[in-house]
Amino acid sequence: MEDMNTEDLNYLKDEADVSVSTDWENPPKLEDLKYDIEQAKPHHDNHVSEVVSWLDNLNVTGGARITKVTGRSSIVPRLIRKQAEWRYAALSEPFLSSEDLFDCQPRTHEDVMAARQAKLLLNYQFTCELNLVKFIDDYVRAAVDEGSVLVRVGWEEEKGMVKKPKFVSVPLEPDNPEHTYMAQMLEQAANSVLEGGPAVMEQLPPELQRNLKATFDAGVPTMVEEDGTVEVKGIVKNQPTIEVCDYENLMIDPSCKGDLDIAQFIAYDFETSKSELQKAELYQNLDEVDWEGQAIGKDGTAITPLTERTSFNFQDQARMKVTATEYWGFWDIDGSGVTKPIVSTWIGNVMIRLEESPFPDKKLPFVLVPYLPRRKSVYGEPDGALLEDNQKIVGAVTRGMIDIMGRSANGQQGMRKDALDVTNQRKFEAGKDYYFNPNVDPRASVYMHTFPEIPQSAPFMIQLQNNEAEALTGVKAFHGGISGEGLGESATAARSALDAASKRELGILRRLSKGLIDIGRKVLAMDAEFLEEEKIVRITDEEFVKIKPDDLSGKYDIRMQISTAESDNAKAQELSFMLQTMGQTLPPEVTFRVMAQIARLRKMPETAKMLENYQPPEPSPFEQRMQELQLEKEAAEIDKLRSEVEENKAEAQKDLADAGLASSKRDELDLDYVQKADGTEHKRNLETQSEQAKGNMLRDAIKARFSNKGNSK
Repeated sequence: MEDMNTEDLNYLKDEADVSVSTDWENPPKLEDLKYDIEQAKPHHDNHVSEVVSWLDNLNVTGGARITKVTGRSSIVPRLIRKQAEWRYAALSEPFLSSEDLFDCQPRTHEDVMAARQAKLLLNYQFTCELNLVKFIDDYVRAAVDEGSVLVRVGWEEEKGMVKKPKFVSVPLEPDNPEHTYMAQMLEQAANSVLEGGPAVMEQLPPELQRNLKATFDAGVPTMVEEDGTVEVKGIVKNQPTIEVCDYENLMIDPSCKGDLDIAQFIAYDFETSKSELQKAELYQNLDEVDWEGQAIGKDGTAITPLTERTSFNFQDQARMKVTATEYWGFWDIDGSGVTKPIVSTWIGNVMIRLEESPFPDKKLPFVLVPYLPRRKSVYGEPDGALLEDNQKIVGAVTRGMIDIMGRSANGQQGMRKDALDVTNQRKFEAGKDYYFNPNVDPRASVYMHTFPEIPQSAPFMIQLQNNEAEALTGVKAFHGGISGEGLGESATAARSALDAASKRELGILRRLSKGLIDIGRKVLAMDAEFLEEEKIVRITDEEFVKIKPDDLSGKYDIRMQISTAESDNAKAQELSFMLQTMGQTLPPEVTFRVMAQIARLRKMPETAKMLENYQPPEPSPFEQRMQELQLEKEAAEIDKLRSEVEENKAEAQKDLADAGLASSKRDELDLDYVQKADGTEHKRNLETQSEQAKGNMLRDAIKARFSNKGNSK
């Protein structure tokens, strides 16, 4: 090497592969990784040629253009583009109209808080840190136009100088009332922490936590006060990234048989610069790269499809754009026969990165969603693949109609040569009165050219192709579109046709939703791994929530609310019917909830929130006093009714007693009459007199005996 000159070293640098040193037993060589890409290139090129054909038909470019012929029309109606334009809003609106894109449901009771934190963080990141509208538009349009959407999920971390508050510790003074109060709070907090453990510490206010930590460190009651700010090296940006990749720059393992989860590698070409690579602090061997030779647009360099659209580039080396290849795959790095996920990046023949995949899910950081899936293929088809023939037929018929009208001499006049002499012809052309020859009829001599009538078969053919296109794609045109006439002229047939179109659209939405759920899972896994110590997420105008990575480790399901304009309209009509039939009997709070749900289905979030938070106005003092008096009046009326009821009960009891006495007397009279009639009373009187006589006789006998005894003495 010492005998080699500079030219020889430069030659070796261009020809030999420069690798990154690792401590692996079996690191891959750059030529091994390039071999995978070369073997997958034919399969990739076939897909690229298909997508180019679909995009040509969509945008009427390339092979979809008609060769210009003089005097002939070369117009190509954009039937595929018209169908795609109707698709864009119908597929993107269900994702953008919801307040929360993701909904995380816990699997167990212990995961409730983790799922709530994950939902807040995920929706915050997609709404505030990422350009959600642009991403959804690119996501939907790539799927509709190209048949597949490829999304790369990553993490962006940028370090720099940040300002943080500076805190100083101040010992508490016994004579200071404020310090005395703080000492009492610190004593109570310390006892709670000692009894409850670290979990209690996390629930304390931040200021009290700082004071308590300073107290534990100093061994005496200490208060922490803020003393200005200080610049320290920290994290300026720490967030996930999502990118809709260009189909030309993503090469997928063709042996995965349509399942991206079992793909062994994915290679991705992207534009970058030396400055961007140095800021990332992930790359090595940057000084070995021939930036001038690899610059995009330079003569002799291989321009990737990504950069064919422009040859602009910067002249300075820091900003000069080059094409880098990023290889994500699996390799047996330790020679055990078991592969592990790795990532490698190179520019030309210089490898600038080689390490194990930093992502915690240990999967390739890509999500692929097919628009119309094809069996055993990771790629899908767009609607344009179904409408190519229809667009060609509509174009041919349309060009024929235009040629019929365009090649006519519309507005021109023809005249017989012998109809007018020279003088009167000049008057005729000047718009003046003229004389025509007596032997010529002017009505037969002057001929006005007009557009010829187009055969009715031409518009019928176009209408037939439009109907077939709508039947193939399930897109209902705004001017009428799909109808049930083909199934029978009835309301059931029309409803069946519309249901079929809605189901077709809902099926596409489910695939797009599944892709977003996969993206959300990857982002949450990265949050648990790369998120800073704590992240404050604003969930309302005034409420802030602190989220820590440890709180995101729960097991939960990610769900998405998919809705279409038709389904939302149907739900809103059902709820409106419920209010019409039961609104008078429902409690006010239930009525407002139903009205809020209707407003949300009608895409009126402000109105829905207002109805949910609506509270009836407080009554005025006069109204309150009137209500009190009304209550007193009703209470008095109730007391009056009660007294009347008691009085009526007493009278009823008296009447009942009188009625009983009268009945007893009547029974007694009846009994006396019966006894008199059958002689019972006479017999009883005789018995009474007989007994009385017997008693008198006995009395007289006893009396006489006592009288005789007295006389004998």
